[in-house]
Amino acid sequence: MATDSNNNNQLLIDVKRLIFGAVIGLAGVLPVLSQQNPKGYEFEREMPLFLDQLKAELTYPMAWGNSPIEDFDAWRTAARATVTEAMLTPPPKSQDYRTEVIAEEKRDGYTCRKLTLNLTGYSRVYAYYLVPDGKGPFPTVLLLHDHGGHYSIGKEKMIRPFGVSEEKMKDAEDWAANCYGGQFLGDYLAAHGYAVFCTDALFWGDRGRKEGINGNKHMDIAGHFMMLGRSWSAFMNFEDMYATDYLTTLPEVDTERIGCAGFSMGAYRSWMLAALSDKIKTGVSICWMVDTGTQFSWEYGKENGGFANQLPGLRQYLDYPHIASMACPKPMYFLNGSTDKLFPEPGVKSAFAEMHKVWKDNRADNRLKTEIWDMSHNCGIKVQLSILDYLDQWLK
Repeated sequence: MATDSNNNNQLLIDVKRLIFGAVIGLAGVLPVLSQQNPKGYEFEREMPLFLDQLKAELTYPMAWGNSPIEDFDAWRTAARATVTEAMLTPPPKSQDYRTEVIAEEKRDGYTCRKLTLNLTGYSRVYAYYLVPDGKGPFPTVLLLHDHGGHYSIGKEKMIRPFGVSEEKMKDAEDWAANCYGGQFLGDYLAAHGYAVFCTDALFWGDRGRKEGINGNKHMDIAGHFMMLGRSWSAFMNFEDMYATDYLTTLPEVDTERIGCAGFSMGAYRSWMLAALSDKIKTGVSICWMVDTGTQFSWEYGKENGGFANQLPGLRQYLDYPHIASMACPKPMYFLNGSTDKLFPEPGVKSAFAEMHKVWKDNRADNRLKTEIWDMSHNCGIKVQLSILDYLDQWLK
């Protein structure tokens, strides 16, 4: 095993040497804007005037098919190492979860438990855990909540809260009405036989600021993490992996039938988790997939997620669909909307096509479901029905 690890590490080093040489060579042949007269500014719509030159340098040399690694398992190992290196130093894993059930509520066909647990060596968190009636273990879904620029709630976006203030209950119900067709996805899945777990991402809900909610402060927080040699975005990904590890310790969970699902930022977190954790058997991502070339363009604009999905330097090696393809050959479901202004349809189609190449190369294209519906950025009732149908296909 040590020999295999050493070989993989050396292979990754060799690949990165090739990449570095290619980038340096490319920089020498691209048009040079600095020979033009100064304009008096160098940014437009928060993007550098040399955006097209920067994008031309993104050749994604670690992507499957671009990388010199021809064995898929070896490629996945090297690609994961590239991603985790960009994620910087992880938070320490919890050595003792010390789970405490602080409240329970019986619902129609399942029970909602409110827990506290040590998610990492740094953080003790609240979580909601839905357990179906009957004899387990059950197929289980880790739900990953969205961003939405709405930080007052996190887990309550996915699971109906209880024992909370009228203000928080209204907040959750209003968000469900706005983004989820008035239905809490977690409760919907639990009523159909799934154990469901959800906790707050760092900066949302019960993990926000002592001084109170201020969405503008997320940029300061991300910057502070970077100054400390860490990545706020990556902390979410690490914690999602740790939450998956936690689920495998629960008696109600069938460890061979764990999936993940999310909408918007939660969709990004879902395919990242499926790509990084072998414990996830299938993933669902609603309204978060695109290629960088379209996401950052003069035609379509710029990325709108702030620092919540940015890993330092990773785009020099892999684009979003390449990272998601590390989940291959797992069954995965991606759904985007044709009128979703956050993810322009040409970029979505390009990303989907890139992923299908990978699943096809591995004779698993029947396991990758990609759809574009006539809808905007939402996860309404029809979408949730499609999620349930897909999970039933692969987890039941």
